[in-house]
Amino acid sequence: MYCFNNDYSEGAHPQIMKALIEASLDQHSGYSMDTHTEHAKELIKKEIQREDADIHILVGGTQTNMITISAALRPHQAVIAAETGHINVHETGAVESTGHKVLTQYSPDGKLTPDLIQKTLDWHTDEHMVQPKMVYISNTTEIGTQYTLSELESLSRFCRQNGLYLFLDGARLGAALTSPINDMSLADIARLTDVFYIGGTKNGALFGEALVITHPDLKPDFRYMIKQKGAMLAKGFLLGIQFEELFQNNLFYDCASHANEMAAILKKTFQDCGFSFLSDSATNQQFPILPNDLIEKLRESYEFQNQQKIDDSHTAVRFVTSWATKEEAVRRFTEDFRRLAGK
Repeated sequence: MYCFNNDYSEGAHPQIMKALIEASLDQHSGYSMDTHTEHAKELIKKEIQREDADIHILVGGTQTNMITISAALRPHQAVIAAETGHINVHETGAVESTGHKVLTQYSPDGKLTPDLIQKTLDWHTDEHMVQPKMVYISNTTEIGTQYTLSELESLSRFCRQNGLYLFLDGARLGAALTSPINDMSLADIARLTDVFYIGGTKNGALFGEALVITHPDLKPDFRYMIKQKGAMLAKGFLLGIQFEELFQNNLFYDCASHANEMAAILKKTFQDCGFSFLSDSATNQQFPILPNDLIEKLRESYEFQNQQKIDDSHTAVRFVTSWATKEEAVRRFTEDFRRLAGK
């Protein structure tokens, strides 16, 4: 049984594990005040070309989203997201639990546009409704699509014209940046957003997300917010060591590139066999639409998730590859798939 369920089924890249083992018996300052974390921050600042950025390394994506949004918004304010946005679908109301509403718009490709955001602004007109103040996007999105540089520039311009913070969820940012259709850099994202994070959990780390804050209004007292929400890890050096390794010797990009390359093999197989997709993804998530009987046969040897029912006999499923996905396993799957599909 081989797992294509997600991109965090394995532990961590051997280079990261080696660094953690080597540092394990050393003594470190607590609460991310250690030298490894400081070095990791400097490496990230160099990569994003922003010495003025504040960087906080947190454990997981839901935690990072909840703390960032609740810290940025006043009690009467809300965040705008696509219906498929992680904060709307897969975080058990974490944002709402802090007292902030998530305002959603339907988007067939999982991406927000100025026009979609404007619809929300037009609806929320006075003090009898929550006040939209932040726009939340994901890159890659939850259905594998990604933003272009021009799209992000357009969103950034719109948000600044309308007094909205722009927050980019980067849980799978490595996959987006190493995709064959990508045309932006981390420096572009730092320039165009107010706050974003660089995902490590889904890209070779044991755990960890590096939050980058560029807007000056969002910086004060953020460590207080982290502590209050129970997210200040005593052994914060474990986070610092991992991002130190990810941003040395291109490891962050190498891990993501491998995941994308493995997914590209899967995508070509589905295409060659004549199947269509729920979305057009060039990254490590693929969403083929398959006959239900074929899905059941595949499940005898492979794990993957159902994404969406298409009709009574077809379902869109999700295949995810990772930094650790073995090419031989992917090749074996392609052979099995072609045989079972009769192609």
